[in-house]
Amino acid sequence: MNLAVIWTVAKKELIDLFRDRKTMALGLFMGPVLIPAMFLGVGALAEKRVRTQLESTLELPVVGAEHAPNLVAFLESRNIDILPPPADPDRAVRDQEHDLVLRIDPEFGEQWRGSRAAKVELVYDSSRQDSQIPVSRVRGVLTEYSRTVGVLRGIHRGISPEVAFAVQIGQRDVATPEARRGMLLVFLPYLLVLFSFLGGAALVIDVTAGERERQSLEPLLATPAPRAAIMSGKILAACLFGMLSLLLIVVSLKLSFQLAPGPMRMVDVSVPVMAQLLLVLLPMVLVGTTLLTLIAASVKSVKEAQSYMSVLMFLPMVPTIVLMVNPVKTQLWQFAVPFLAQNQMILKLVRSEAITAQEWLVYLGAGFGAGLALWLLAARLYHREKLAISA
Repeated sequence: MNLAVIWTVAKKELIDLFRDRKTMALGLFMGPVLIPAMFLGVGALAEKRVRTQLESTLELPVVGAEHAPNLVAFLESRNIDILPPPADPDRAVRDQEHDLVLRIDPEFGEQWRGSRAAKVELVYDSSRQDSQIPVSRVRGVLTEYSRTVGVLRGIHRGISPEVAFAVQIGQRDVATPEARRGMLLVFLPYLLVLFSFLGGAALVIDVTAGERERQSLEPLLATPAPRAAIMSGKILAACLFGMLSLLLIVVSLKLSFQLAPGPMRMVDVSVPVMAQLLLVLLPMVLVGTTLLTLIAASVKSVKEAQSYMSVLMFLPMVPTIVLMVNPVKTQLWQFAVPFLAQNQMILKLVRSEAITAQEWLVYLGAGFGAGLALWLLAARLYHREKLAISA
């Protein structure tokens, strides 16, 4: 294949693209601005919410507070403000008037004096995420109160507090700090894969379907240059543009994580990690570009080519959704599955986990192999005579 022809076509397409400053700016800078802004904004909101709900005074309506004055006093000592109960606790929680309501059993005092387990009930809506922290706070305080009273009862009867605990459970979390921070970036693989997969969509569709509509593709295909070389030049231009956009995204992520609040500030985005991220995304850029070239060569108009975008945008989302609903252990075969492989590789890099040579080999082989297969299919379409005929 004539490399000079490929480079000439690629250079021509890039020059044409950069002349259209609006399209160039949207394609090149939308990702570097959008992704960091989203992570910074979401991170700041999440940290503010957690800090506010953990540190601020918690308002807790209590039904039957008169039945357990000691418990109420203990709650107040833990930065919990006791409020009068609503007329209908269930409805108040369901209508989001309160995050939760504590209901104390009318027989609490009698059960207490009899050294029996006194009953209380938390009324909350588990489907509301904003109530999780208040519920956890109140449940923790109630557990602390229960254990404290239980220990005091045992001591009063001359029983060692250890008798109540038949098994002492220790916990050892082997997750690294990097892995825990990686849990905050669960959507990062999807966003990076999406931009690598469809980052050059506007250019790819325009240089084939668009030129076909403008009747400028026919003179180009009529030249002595091999059609495969012409197509490869267009693909190369889109890949270079896509990789440039990804480079800007990775650099902007590095800067945004340095400014991010909380744990995200410690995410490792060093130069070696940035280089590995770009290497991971390179096969997806090739796959996305060749697939879009295949689609653009098989349709009659830009509008028809763009109709495929909604389906293509959904594909990178599938692994993220599947892994959230049904987490699976990392296995070698996963590095050969498009989109899932990129998801796993990016998560490994974010979690600072080592990627073996075998995993790299399977990943790169499968990724570039898929790109080559799509290139061959697109080349066959480029050799059809009716491709040069405008719709």
